[in-house]
Amino acid sequence: MTDVPEEVKALVVEREDRRRARDFQAADQLRDRVTALGYRIVDTATGSRVEVLEQAAPARLRPSDVPSVLDQEPTADVSIQWLVQGWPEDTLRGIAAFRRHQGSRTVQHVVVEASGSEIEWPEDVEVLALEGDPGWGAGRNCGLKRAAGSVVVVVDGSVEATGEVLGPIEQALADPTVGVCGPFGITTRDLRQFEESTGPEVDAIEGYLMAFRRKVLSRSGMFDDRFRFYRSADIEFSFRVKELGLRAVVVPVPVKRHEHRMWVNTPQADRDRLSKRNFYRFLERFRGRMDLTVAGGQTD
Repeated sequence: MTDVPEEVKALVVEREDRRRARDFQAADQLRDRVTALGYRIVDTATGSRVEVLEQAAPARLRPSDVPSVLDQEPTADVSIQWLVQGWPEDTLRGIAAFRRHQGSRTVQHVVVEASGSEIEWPEDVEVLALEGDPGWGAGRNCGLKRAAGSVVVVVDGSVEATGEVLGPIEQALADPTVGVCGPFGITTRDLRQFEESTGPEVDAIEGYLMAFRRKVLSRSGMFDDRFRFYRSADIEFSFRVKELGLRAVVVPVPVKRHEHRMWVNTPQADRDRLSKRNFYRFLERFRGRMDLTVAGGQTD
């Protein structure tokens, strides 16, 4: 198993232990986790052999079937998270751009493929092909379960790195008072209207590119699965991070924003309806919480 990732090796060894203990149900579950990672266990008379599954046709999973690594120690410096609900070419462009500027750090790319495409992804990209599209929140959470980096970067396919992005983000998150950061910040004075802000202190980081320490997820939780559309899911998550006593800050980084395909290709009536529903979901939890805002309830 010299070319097999350490995570897979550990699961195979654990499965062998479970089989020797005649705990076959647990052994089968461990085998399924290995399969979800793109490998197959072949049992022989002399032991178990691990084979790589063909990447072109990954097993399609339900969100509940995606195993989590969040209870394990990080194995990468950064985990970059992509959600494909269509237009996979945008994500391919994004991955290539980040790789051009990642430097010597170890970077894990996780692609949640929820569009049904059978595109061939770059080498070393972890692909989670889902049976269908569970929505933005649940899709993002599938990727977050697989985050192996100490720093997690959630990126939209419309964003292209044009220079060093990860260094400034890592530097910002080295400050333990910072909970979430990114280049696109917003603030509010009434929890009804949000406006773009250069910060550095802001009320929320927009989900086009937002980053946080992996360990924050154990306290804040992941995105709300009920956000099937992307709008306001980033605000709700940012406020949950700020509720922990952490800050949201803008980090200027060199990126280019292309057309946001989901927004442009969703009919206006549907955009309005879904956006309104999501915003009310945010207000359900944070109505009146001006104490979490930069303005703190103060008006001019």
